[in-house]
Amino acid sequence: MSELKDQIRKDLTAAMKARDKEQVAVLRMLQSAIVYEEREGSRHELNDAEVRKVVAREIKKRRESATIYAEAGRAELAATESAEADVLEQYLPSQLDDAALADLVAKVIAEQGAEGMKDMGKVMKAASAAAAGRADGKRLSEAVKAQLGA
Repeated sequence: MSELKDQIRKDLTAAMKARDKEQVAVLRMLQSAIVYEEREGSRHELNDAEVRKVVAREIKKRRESATIYAEAGRAELAATESAEADVLEQYLPSQLDDAALADLVAKVIAEQGAEGMKDMGKVMKAASAAAAGRADGKRLSEAVKAQLGA
């Protein structure tokens, strides 16, 4: 079993003992998403990196829902979705700031010997591996495009 899955399970138990209904609901949803991915998606027990991808996907869903609710004037629902995303973020490594992301991309571009947009695919692959969950794909893509001169 991955350490991250074990930590989520321990945190769920602690939240249940503390009678923290919101935390319990979010962690149960996360466990459900992980089990679904294991049974339906990949058909094997997930490692820590794969669990982080599931967590990131669930955070992205919550952030998108919060934006939609806010645009529709449903502030209470937007706040709930944002709070759920905040709970989930504790299971991801800290995110890179813009300067650190730009440095990482510049280093990867130099390593790959990339010269233009034609090399974006190989740069994105290497940058995604180097970022290791510390930056989402959209931010990473924007940084690569900016440095490759799109």
